[in-house]
Amino acid sequence: MGTKQRFHGCVSLQRRGVVALPAELRERMHLDEPGAQLEITEREDGVLELRAALPVPADQAWFWTQHWQEREREVDAHVAAGEVEAHDDVDDFLAHVDDVAAE
Repeated sequence: MGTKQRFHGCVSLQRRGVVALPAELRERMHLDEPGAQLEITEREDGVLELRAALPVPADQAWFWTQHWQEREREVDAHVAAGEVEAHDDVDDFLAHVDDVAAE
């Protein structure tokens, strides 16, 4: 199943490589926000893909550090393997945390 096309059109490339995106597209994709960037990928078939790359708010930057993302992938692998436990209440959960910390 393909993705629904929301915008199709041509834009001019100015001499210094500047491209102006249509206002409605910039607004919908939040590219009119300070610090917004476009990620560009050159594919082998000659297609240039552009993806919105919005800035990370300062209070959320910790989540995007390399260390934290490595730990997120580790947790995702445990969840995918079914290595999870459910707890009946907070006290049960905290007792489990204490047991794991003691190991």
